[in-house]
Amino acid sequence: MTATDSQQRTLTGWARPPARCRNPLNNIKFFVFCHSLLQLAQLLVSGYLKSSISTIERRYGFSSQKSGLFASFNEVGNTALIVFVSFFGSRIHRPRFIGGGALIASLAGVLIALPHFLTGPYEFSHSASSTQNNSSGLCHTERTFYTESSHQNCTQQESNAHQEVFPIMLLGQLLLGIGGVPVQPFGISYIDDYASKNNSPFYLGILFAVTVIGPAVGFMLGSFMLRFYVDIDKPGKMPELTNADPRWVGAWWLGFLLAAGFLFLTSLPYFFFPRKMPKEETTGPEAENEVKEEKPKSDPFKDLSLVEFLKSFPSIVLRTLKNPIYLLVVLAQVNLAAMVAGLATFMAKFIERQFTKTASLSNMIIGGVNIPAATVGIMAGGAIMKRLSMSVKASALMCTIAVLLSVVFGLPLLFLGCPTQDIAGVYPLREEIPQACGKCSCETEDFNPVCGSNGVEYRSPCHAGCMAQALDTAGKVLNYTDCSCIGSVSFAVPGTCGSRCSHFFLPFIIFSALTGLVASFSQTPSFMMILRTVKPEDKSFAIGVQYMLFRVLAFMPGPVLYGSAIDTTCILWGKKCKKNTSCHYYNLDLFRRRFLGLQVFFIIGAFFCFLLSFLVLRKMTVRQQQAGKPDHPVEGDKSDGSNMSKMLLSKAREAGHTQSTV
Repeated sequence: MTATDSQQRTLTGWARPPARCRNPLNNIKFFVFCHSLLQLAQLLVSGYLKSSISTIERRYGFSSQKSGLFASFNEVGNTALIVFVSFFGSRIHRPRFIGGGALIASLAGVLIALPHFLTGPYEFSHSASSTQNNSSGLCHTERTFYTESSHQNCTQQESNAHQEVFPIMLLGQLLLGIGGVPVQPFGISYIDDYASKNNSPFYLGILFAVTVIGPAVGFMLGSFMLRFYVDIDKPGKMPELTNADPRWVGAWWLGFLLAAGFLFLTSLPYFFFPRKMPKEETTGPEAENEVKEEKPKSDPFKDLSLVEFLKSFPSIVLRTLKNPIYLLVVLAQVNLAAMVAGLATFMAKFIERQFTKTASLSNMIIGGVNIPAATVGIMAGGAIMKRLSMSVKASALMCTIAVLLSVVFGLPLLFLGCPTQDIAGVYPLREEIPQACGKCSCETEDFNPVCGSNGVEYRSPCHAGCMAQALDTAGKVLNYTDCSCIGSVSFAVPGTCGSRCSHFFLPFIIFSALTGLVASFSQTPSFMMILRTVKPEDKSFAIGVQYMLFRVLAFMPGPVLYGSAIDTTCILWGKKCKKNTSCHYYNLDLFRRRFLGLQVFFIIGAFFCFLLSFLVLRKMTVRQQQAGKPDHPVEGDKSDGSNMSKMLLSKAREAGHTQSTV
């Protein structure tokens, strides 16, 4: 046997690999396994955060706009640093940077949970830990004198602690975004560099599946954790609240600690992976072809200094955006991403308010129905595209039809709801108060809702004029009696009357799942349109610009826009220490129209962008046919294994940053 034969056998993978290659840390399959767990942990934190937004809002008195800012603040750190990922590329020890980023993200999870330990026990209206006088919330004909002392207590103890909560949470979100910067780009490029050509798409497909599962697991974890009372770790008697009570706050902090611990553990192996790994061997008939192929192209920015890279960055961005198909498709995706960002943040709250459901059940619906439906849509869209071998123009038509159908399924959601229940003195604004009712001296900050026998809801037993209460053997309130504000049969039961919209709940879930399912059909074709309509040397950078636009135009402003729209529908703000807290009551008709109206608005925007891209492609096709050129108006290559790998790479990255599709 000649030396040449021996060398050839080694190159094609026939020879036995050296011992160092059998080390798990030199095995790309083990790296894929570790990276799948890391991405699951990272997206678990992000998904759990979305599931607990409404609970955090209630616990610390945030407005929806403030909650939206909190939910989107991780994109600030991510956007500020993501541009450098393209520059550094393979110049650094990628596994260690991934591990370091994961450690920062795990620290962020602990920081977000930290306010629970810095503030005192959760106090709600007439809780056992609040003022001892009038703790039952019943009607008293004379105002007691505990008010002044309670306000002093607010000023001295609670105000300072609550002022520090929001900055700490923002810092946690900022670090979460910074820590996530290297995870997807460096991890996926590392796999693509050292996996065989045949296995690379499969490995990236695994990562893509995990990016879809992660947010769903986060919402399911939120559904479980929010069943426990927020102060289960603190000594004292547990309050007699159920998770159906509008004052209930679940153990939102516990899920962050669990997810952060999981993220910490999954980050440790990355500090032991090598900077460069032996290329995975290829066996079978493809081995000879792979030997003949050139090595992957080097980093296009490798010869540039950091200053030169930053100077050339704006011109490359403008050159990329001059491609009309690329611009239209990215704008369509930005519309869909803005819709997803708002829905992922506030969909659970919408279900809670509109259909009087618990936070736990709302998160279970999102994690168990909406996200899986969207996942099926993404997979089905890719399968249809592969089955029909679609051209770019056909892909644009498919995206247009899919988004149009999602508009059709989304419009009925605007009408699946009920008006706001009658709330005495709040909605509707009519004063029909019995004369005897005005004798009660009720605190304006009281919020302990009761449902009167007349079907009207009251903010507290005092506001209903109730003078007595009936208790069971365990001391739990069964009902309130002698309620002068209610009428002849004067009693009230604890809890809200609800929106009486339960019969619309199942149709709403079906139509919302169908809307997400059909809209997701456009996901894979739209990404393939981008890959096929930019120059081969610009593909990686085009994807980077796409993600940057997602963050700047969708993920950052989307939750804030949705939150601001929700705040405009509030009809009674909570008050504590004479300051507004979270909203107690919303005008449900306005809430539904503005929240879901934004969803329809973004879907229609995506529809027009996809439609324009189809019309432009059709015009380009006609011109090329008239010029005698083949009907293939694209600048990229055909859909071979390399393009499939790039498509999966872009899919996995995008899914990791959108976090979930609602």
